[in-house]
Amino acid sequence: MQDSYFLYHSIGQYPGKAEDLAHAMAEFAAVWAAPDDAQWGYLLGKRAGFIEHWRGIIGAPEGSLTTCENVTQGLHMLMTALPPERLSGKRVLVAADCFPSNHFLLTKLQDRLGFTLETVPMRQGAAWVEPEDFLAHWGPDVAVALLTWVTSTTSHRIDLPAMVAHGRTMGSLIGVDITQGAGLLPFDVADPAVDFTISTSLKWMCGTPGAGILHVAPDLISQCQPELRGWFSQPDPFNWALDRFAYAPDIRRFDNGTPGCMAAIASLPALDWHAAQDRAALLAQNRRQTARIIAAADEMGLDLITPRAETARGGSVMLRLPDSHPAPEIVAALRSAGIATDGRGQILRTSPGPVTTDDGVQTLVTALRHLLHS
Repeated sequence: MQDSYFLYHSIGQYPGKAEDLAHAMAEFAAVWAAPDDAQWGYLLGKRAGFIEHWRGIIGAPEGSLTTCENVTQGLHMLMTALPPERLSGKRVLVAADCFPSNHFLLTKLQDRLGFTLETVPMRQGAAWVEPEDFLAHWGPDVAVALLTWVTSTTSHRIDLPAMVAHGRTMGSLIGVDITQGAGLLPFDVADPAVDFTISTSLKWMCGTPGAGILHVAPDLISQCQPELRGWFSQPDPFNWALDRFAYAPDIRRFDNGTPGCMAAIASLPALDWHAAQDRAALLAQNRRQTARIIAAADEMGLDLITPRAETARGGSVMLRLPDSHPAPEIVAALRSAGIATDGRGQILRTSPGPVTTDDGVQTLVTALRHLLHS
């Protein structure tokens, strides 16, 4: 029952997705299995189309965005490409409510790259890291600050312009994980200007796993020497002279061996669909539906774990369920009723999007009220 789909913080759906995906995969199969030499032109062209779509979504300059498997891999590509002196003896700053996978990576990298990872904690009883606490930890010895634009646990959205303005006075490199907001909230890599951006094509983008992106600002690209390099890292991939390797002058230096194109091809239909939509209308629908969920939570006496102010939140509403009603049981009961949600501990996560209808929101509210009072 698509009209009661609330998982845009996870996968994301749009009308006709199954048919579009099946057509894209069938087209790929036909091209790849044909007894001719058209395969690589087709695949690399599709990958280029994927990159162009993402450039448009986040306003990335030409030659500043490439593909990766996921946000963690994109972060690894960037961190290990930085000049050693940018990191050695310095701090890397993250918030405790960052995407845990990024934290796992940075924890391991700090020993090899010589930086100290500092994690800004949440205040006791708080659901997200307060921005003033993050800024208080952000001094001139911070080499890189990784900002989570919208958190996956509360949908708290940071004041990105204020954070970036502070970071500039500290002389830090500033990266942003935009995964939980991309495709729904407006984002521009130049406003405010950030040094790198990572995301996937899931969530509000409605794409497939494995279709990540890494954007790096052009002036930072020239300083980077990615350690994972290969024939596609060069200006001319067909330069096979073993003694004449040179990095490409643009984002291509972050490529390496033969690019994996399947995830980009599979996500292209979703990106095509997204490009044809009225983005303001998509956001307005989300705001109307999340406002209804918040109002219903207040009526039911549920604790809201998401900021109330629209300017301080992404597209999700997270609710703390009473201990008397274990979240896994509530999620399972909703699933049985055709309502797609999920949970983290006792937190129920709901994220309405393009296929979610107002009637579907009311179905969720009615079912949740019944379950909590049964």
